[in-house]
Amino acid sequence: MASLRDIFSRKGAKSQRKTRTMTENELSKIIINTCYNIHVQLGPGLLESVYEEILYHELLEQGLKVERQKAIPVIWKDRKMEIGFRADLVVENKVIIELKSVEIIAPVHPKQLLTYLRITGLKLGLLVNFNEKLIKDGIKRIVNNL
Repeated sequence: MASLRDIFSRKGAKSQRKTRTMTENELSKIIINTCYNIHVQLGPGLLESVYEEILYHELLEQGLKVERQKAIPVIWKDRKMEIGFRADLVVENKVIIELKSVEIIAPVHPKQLLTYLRITGLKLGLLVNFNEKLIKDGIKRIVNNL
């Protein structure tokens, strides 16, 4: 049985782009800039699902491979358990984006994202809270051995 790290390290069959592979840091610049542009236009206060839908389409329009509400199982002692989690967005099989639209980020939110990174073997996660006056105050980078 393939491990989650094997699954995430494979190139997607749908991706036919002939461009070079971007690093996590290059992807994060694109993602953060896109979040900024969305926030400038819409501001805070909308539902998380609205920001997710818009960010998903904006990243696709930029030619990135994006998976939305991707189910990630947990593997325990060679047993695949479907009760894992759903990542809001996974970009290029390299960056997990967890979106929030809350008054304040709870201490558990960065911990959850770090656990998601460890389970998948991915190295970078972005926790984005659109419910901030300035979006720069709502973006937190979470790294896993990057």
